[in-house]
Amino acid sequence: MEQKAAPASGQLHKPKHKGSAQLFDNPVLERMTHTHIAAPLTIFFTVAALSLYYSLSRGLLTGLAAFGLFLTGWFAFTLAEYLMHRYVYHMDTNTPRKAKFQYTMHGVHHEYPKDKTRLAMPPILTVFVASLLFFIFHFTLGNAGFGVLAGFVFGYALYLFVHYAIHVYNPPKNFLKFWWHHHAQHHYRQDEVAFGVSTTLWDHIVGTMPDKK
Repeated sequence: MEQKAAPASGQLHKPKHKGSAQLFDNPVLERMTHTHIAAPLTIFFTVAALSLYYSLSRGLLTGLAAFGLFLTGWFAFTLAEYLMHRYVYHMDTNTPRKAKFQYTMHGVHHEYPKDKTRLAMPPILTVFVASLLFFIFHFTLGNAGFGVLAGFVFGYALYLFVHYAIHVYNPPKNFLKFWWHHHAQHHYRQDEVAFGVSTTLWDHIVGTMPDKK
């Protein structure tokens, strides 16, 4: 059950294009770190749809209120995505424990950016996160939490889809390739900037857009 040690400092800047890192000696734990992107996408989209359906069918929210709360939740997720990526996934690894946590959560993705089985959390963690978000939003916002939850997990699913597409497929020959270029800057040139994936909004606001040079 011993977890593999994180690589030495600086490994984050040396991406490998083939293979997959082994994080755990225990085969069960190791297998749980891999997942198909369809699993978390299905869970999050289902939670969003059920949350809206339940609140509207029971008269807990009006259509206009649900739409506004949905957009609020989606907007809130874009900020959460930026903050998590910048301050948690790229935390200062000044202790061995922090280095191991950072590598397990995100550093391994920088080392093996083409490993498509580690572009999303396993289903068991997805269900846990969705359940935790439900309780947080419901107990803090009441019935409004259903609309916010729907928008938040929809944003999460959209982020996973965009992130997966960027790493697995070639850039399209249209305006969408901007997302590919933006994220490639973060992985291969300037990992201290370009933290937004589903949107570059907060990179523009905070000032962490990549240097155009």
